[in-house]
Amino acid sequence: MAVPVTVPERPARRVSSRHFVRLKLRVLGNNFRGQKWRIALFVLGLLLGLWFAAVGFFLLATPGLADEPRYALMVAAFGGGLLTLGWLLLPLVFFGVDETLDPARFALLPLSRRTLVTGLLAAALVSVPALATTLTAAGLVVTAGLLGGWSAALVGALGVVAGLLVCLAGARALTSAFATMLRSRRVRDLAAVLLAVLAALLGPLQLLVFAAVRQTDWDRLEGVARVVGWTPFGAPWTAGVDVAEGRAGTAVAKLLIAVATLGVLLLWWSRSLESAMVGTASSGPARTPRGATGGAVTQLFPRATGWARRDRFGALVARECRYWWRDARRRANLITVAVVGVFVPLMVNLGGPAFLSDGGAAVERATADSSPALVSVTMIFVGALASLTLANQFGFDGSSYAANLVAGVPGRVELRARMAAFSIYVVPMLVVIAVALALVLGRPAWLGVMGGALFAAYGCGLAINGFVSVLGAYSLPESSNPFAMNSGAGFTKGLLTLVSMVASAMTAVPFVVAAALLGDVWLWLALPVGLAYGVGAALLGAYLAGDTLDRRQPELLATVTPRR
Repeated sequence: MAVPVTVPERPARRVSSRHFVRLKLRVLGNNFRGQKWRIALFVLGLLLGLWFAAVGFFLLATPGLADEPRYALMVAAFGGGLLTLGWLLLPLVFFGVDETLDPARFALLPLSRRTLVTGLLAAALVSVPALATTLTAAGLVVTAGLLGGWSAALVGALGVVAGLLVCLAGARALTSAFATMLRSRRVRDLAAVLLAVLAALLGPLQLLVFAAVRQTDWDRLEGVARVVGWTPFGAPWTAGVDVAEGRAGTAVAKLLIAVATLGVLLLWWSRSLESAMVGTASSGPARTPRGATGGAVTQLFPRATGWARRDRFGALVARECRYWWRDARRRANLITVAVVGVFVPLMVNLGGPAFLSDGGAAVERATADSSPALVSVTMIFVGALASLTLANQFGFDGSSYAANLVAGVPGRVELRARMAAFSIYVVPMLVVIAVALALVLGRPAWLGVMGGALFAAYGCGLAINGFVSVLGAYSLPESSNPFAMNSGAGFTKGLLTLVSMVASAMTAVPFVVAAALLGDVWLWLALPVGLAYGVGAALLGAYLAGDTLDRRQPELLATVTPRR
């Protein structure tokens, strides 16, 4: 009779943060395998991050190196506060957040909420921005050590660690919360408004700081720094300086504020993260559009595309229109374009910080000092910025671009349809921007000059971004978070932004020269010439870039398909 052999069960290994870190490093290694251009961009981004970190380090260490204790608190409060604010807002409006480890992929694993949050937070530390922030904030440790000895340096180091964790947790909690809101149809409009407000805060806050520096004496500015030092934005960064100035109790209280802030942010992140992993929020049963007639094909075309032919081109335009309105990631980009496009030209033409301090007097000076050439420069910037979203238009599609490849859609038709659908949303924004600036400056006669430069730069930007989107595409993570980016993609996005903006501005420079030299004649010619110039550039770009797209369709699909 056989005796059964009992094999003892191996105890389950407890999942810890180091497993998430090792998993992220392995995923990064797999993403770089056979992709030399990704390795090159990652190294270039690392070098650029180290350069910015070195500059920031010396700026924050300057009070200690110069033995100026009076300015140490101001540098720590304002410098640390800007670091925290940058971590909170920049992912929303520019770089995105690194989602190498997509939280949704852990939904079916038996992981507790605490394990998942702490593991993802530890994995977030393994990134170029986190390294650059650590090196930059080390300047505060040097300042505290030189002014107060090793005890101040030790407390300053603890504050830097706490501040870095607050930055990481805050960025993840904010983007995760907005991602959850943007997925819900019922609150999408509210989320869009909140996102626009957060994006618009970047510029006004900078201008307020500049105005305060110009008009406020150092004593009052020091008082503001002490107030900022008691907020979550400045508390962890100023703890070391407080020890150096003999306020050990204040330093302990500020570290407790940092720890409490970190706990609240982690709790918020865990709640929004769990919601994001459950699935897309439902907006209820689908409703038939009011007045929809003409069959199923007609109902697939939004009202804005009623002019489109019922053929391959019209179908692509209708599809892209729906994507731009319903896809949270694309919609977030449209909101950013709208907010920045309105804010920048108004502030530049109204005198920047002077507008916030002088109000009406600044508007009168700006109206007197402004010129068609200066207005054309700002309009060129807005037009180039508006077309910038298409620099990675195929990245939004991801693996779904395979449907176009299988259907054999010609590259020229593809790019023309995408440009037309995007313009349905953007062109009305550009018209509103031009009209608003003309009314604020009191120069309605310059509306033609503004519109000509605006549409010329926009058309040139569409043409250039057609090439950029085909030759420089990169994949986006399969995540419900509209601000998610693969590791290293933030630098890629910044590089493509720089190339596209410079090239688009250079191609529209003739309109600035014409505005400066032709005088009143250009007021009548600018708009028709600009429209013809922009439309012609866009069509030529679609024609030339379409040929490149036809040759690179398989490579493009492989590039924009996310790696698991």
